[in-house]
Amino acid sequence: MRIQSVGLRKVSLPLKVPFVTHQFELKERPLIIIEVKDDAGRIGYGEVTAFPDPFYTYETINTAWHILEDYLIPFLLKNGAEHPSDFAEESKGVQGHPMAKAGLEAALWDLYGKQAEKSLADLLGGTRSFVSAGAVISLGDSVEKDVSMLKEEGFQRYKLKVVKGREKEAIETIQQIDPDLPIMIDANGQYNPKDMSHLRSIDDYGLTMIEQPFAAGDFYWHKKLQKEMKTPICLDESIMSFHDAVQAVELESCQIINIKISRVGGLTAAIQIHDFCQSRGIPVWCGGMVESGISKAHNLALASLPNFTIPGDLSGSTRYFHKDLVHPEIVMHEGSIEVPKKTGMGLNVDEEYLEEVTLAYETFHEFFHL
Repeated sequence: MRIQSVGLRKVSLPLKVPFVTHQFELKERPLIIIEVKDDAGRIGYGEVTAFPDPFYTYETINTAWHILEDYLIPFLLKNGAEHPSDFAEESKGVQGHPMAKAGLEAALWDLYGKQAEKSLADLLGGTRSFVSAGAVISLGDSVEKDVSMLKEEGFQRYKLKVVKGREKEAIETIQQIDPDLPIMIDANGQYNPKDMSHLRSIDDYGLTMIEQPFAAGDFYWHKKLQKEMKTPICLDESIMSFHDAVQAVELESCQIINIKISRVGGLTAAIQIHDFCQSRGIPVWCGGMVESGISKAHNLALASLPNFTIPGDLSGSTRYFHKDLVHPEIVMHEGSIEVPKKTGMGLNVDEEYLEEVTLAYETFHEFFHL
């Protein structure tokens, strides 16, 4: 690949309504947008989806900026990369920090696709032209109003953020609207082994899955719970790498895995997890991080792979934001979203709006900051 410079932007996108879980509340979405340019003027875009505080993983927007500025970008400019997956392998000398790595690798994938004149979905081996969309309902939403609206729009799966002890009330509220809606709950690791009996009592609600009931990395208690429940357990925060996915499957700690590009360290690792799970009969779905259309475009390409058989956290550009960073906007129609077909991630970045929401900008070129 021909790489001339790398740019970093801190941006903040206003949310339509606050996004709330038991861990945090977001009123604006801070992100890092990465721009990798080549000598022909093409730009590959990536996005770092870490949050401001370390409640989801240890990474934050500020730690990601530090790792990119002081380690990953200098390494890339010094060593180059023939292919995005080369960077994924060679950057293992920087321990951890998967979200920082994923953002830079995403920009390389986008640029690689533009240089090769191929869509990202084609590069990854995607087999679908459309992918199914699933909605996330935060604690800040009015459940009755939001579910009715999302049902009208055609979402094919409903993920409900819950608070321990109040899950049944939330589930029953949705089932009163429509008992046939495919519902899952996302615990974000708030339960502990003392809650086993309580979790088993949710088994009769017919949920599509329970996502991450116990803390990240706790394969043992997830295995115990899965043995005692017919409801599939899905792991999210526990899967930080391909190695974690192998452990989870081999230990029978779950029946489903949520693949988030940023959480596992990038598209290269995401594809490895997809392929391994497919070989073992474990369905996967694409998780979201309240991200802009740049990340959404990468997610759509990933979700076009054959083992993404469960609707992911995929939605249109207007689900969370008044205005997105891409054009044309990502649009859901009858519960599905078209996978972009143009080169690279397949969407254009609204450069004028990107400038408007930029809080800080830095360019790196042959180790010099411009």
